[in-house]
Amino acid sequence: MPVSCLDQILSHIARKFAIAPNAEITVESNPGTMDAIKLHDFIYAGMNRLSVGVQSFHDKELTFLGRRHTAHDARHLIDVATNAGLRVSADFIYGLPGHGVKNIIDLCQDINQMGLRHCSLYELTIEPSTPMGKMNLDMPDNDLMADMYNAIDASLNLNRYEVSNYAAPSQECRHNAGIWAGDAYIGLGRGAAGRPLINGVWHDQMGAGARCTPIDHATRAVEKVLTGMRTMRGIALTPDIRDVIDHDALGNALENGTISMSDPNHIAPTAKGMLILDNLMINLMR
Repeated sequence: MPVSCLDQILSHIARKFAIAPNAEITVESNPGTMDAIKLHDFIYAGMNRLSVGVQSFHDKELTFLGRRHTAHDARHLIDVATNAGLRVSADFIYGLPGHGVKNIIDLCQDINQMGLRHCSLYELTIEPSTPMGKMNLDMPDNDLMADMYNAIDASLNLNRYEVSNYAAPSQECRHNAGIWAGDAYIGLGRGAAGRPLINGVWHDQMGAGARCTPIDHATRAVEKVLTGMRTMRGIALTPDIRDVIDHDALGNALENGTISMSDPNHIAPTAKGMLILDNLMINLMR
């Protein structure tokens, strides 16, 4: 995206809305497509946070993942953005063929050394119908993936605040945190999704005028459970949430230690629960 495009978008938003002085304005970029000059132009246009799609600090792994940049490109962009005073986040993928616990520990040590204050670590998921799905790859099994997942907590100098996201104190991504907490948000642009709250009614919204239809409170409550239980903070047991939760399943989860209850009106997944999060949430829904 050219800088002029972001400048026009932000200028138009400023004419329609009051933008908070400390608003978080994030731009996503891949290494190799953002040089120092373009980066500073984006900062001048209003960007104050950069999310970088690094994926790996090893060139062979980047080639396997089909990425066009090199590890040097990624490290250089992170350094330039950090030195420019931006809040910087980076995305990584682990659980590649042949990966073990040492690989994730090495990755965490690289992240620590870079001084990153926010990162996302995603497990590689391969769909059967994709080119990778047809390659008969020797992927780590679930037990090994669980060991790698636990090794992140033991090796990374950042706190997990969501199933795949880690941050230093006060460095959490505000946009994503708001979505996980069930806040209202607007999606602008073709293909962007939103959940605005209009006159007390939640809406399923898509950008470019594609869709904006009401959804009932039960549907929205289910979404709040599915997003909120991804976080270490968990969810408040408000009346709408209680209506969509299977209370027998909740009792079982509390008993087997996959969910904790800090008070009678709040639940959160435990470290054990995070390892089986998909099944946990499916069972929790009425």
